[in-house]
Amino acid sequence: MSEATKQDEKQVWVTESLHDHYAQRLRVDEMLYDSETEHQRLKVFQNGTFGRILTLDDVVQTTEGDNFIYHEMLTHVPILAHGSAKRVLIIGGGDGGMAREALRHRTVEHVTMVEIDAGVVDFSKEYLPMLSQGALDDPRLNLVINDGALFMKETSDKFDVIIVDSTDPIGPGEVLFTDTFYGHAARALTEDGIIVTQNGVPFMQGDELTGTLRAFQALFADASCYLATIPTYAGGPMAFGWGSHSSTNRSVSLTDLEARFAAAGFETDYYTPEVHKAAFALPGYVKKLFP
Repeated sequence: MSEATKQDEKQVWVTESLHDHYAQRLRVDEMLYDSETEHQRLKVFQNGTFGRILTLDDVVQTTEGDNFIYHEMLTHVPILAHGSAKRVLIIGGGDGGMAREALRHRTVEHVTMVEIDAGVVDFSKEYLPMLSQGALDDPRLNLVINDGALFMKETSDKFDVIIVDSTDPIGPGEVLFTDTFYGHAARALTEDGIIVTQNGVPFMQGDELTGTLRAFQALFADASCYLATIPTYAGGPMAFGWGSHSSTNRSVSLTDLEARFAAAGFETDYYTPEVHKAAFALPGYVKKLFP
């Protein structure tokens, strides 16, 4: 047996088998947390390329290395497209990364974050503090431990932007992809409000995007999606659903986006106004997923 083979046998890998005919492996350099909660199995481990990685039932949720792409694109696109968002609702997002980016906008006065699993929040503070960067203690943040679908059904509040930072539509996350949930979300938006959703990798999970867009087309003046490539969400670019009560938010000019971004006064590692506009340019195979 070669030395390389011996070394490989000593290595520990997490295999993500989210898709029927495709998987990815991530090497575990050090297991930092491994625990079963009421809802799912949580792991945090160190990886040489991506830093700390959070998995739920061995499906990658976020990483220290590439989370900025996902979090920036799900927050800055709707907030800057809206132009005057003051109240933001995040469904999910227990690691605090989405709140981190939303609260970078000084014009955002209040963020409500609804997370079903208090355990995710607690261990994220301890094991993934670089994701929230103090956002979970920001006085503008209202953390609600509750089922996101139930909260959306019962809330009487109105929001300028709703961000659905859900897991994939299996287990606890399944209800967040239903027409009923989207209907309640539409009611909770202001008259020019925007909802954005995590809709998986359309090359692998096209039905997720089709189902969301079908609901959005019935509920909103403007329904579409945009794309970003996140290395650990394997299988191609990820799709983010877009629904707005305004027919003009998505078509905001590059000049206006540049002015709004400059006024926001912070730097990003992925988002730019040019990327914002280009993200809505869809390849043919994605366009074919529209109902």
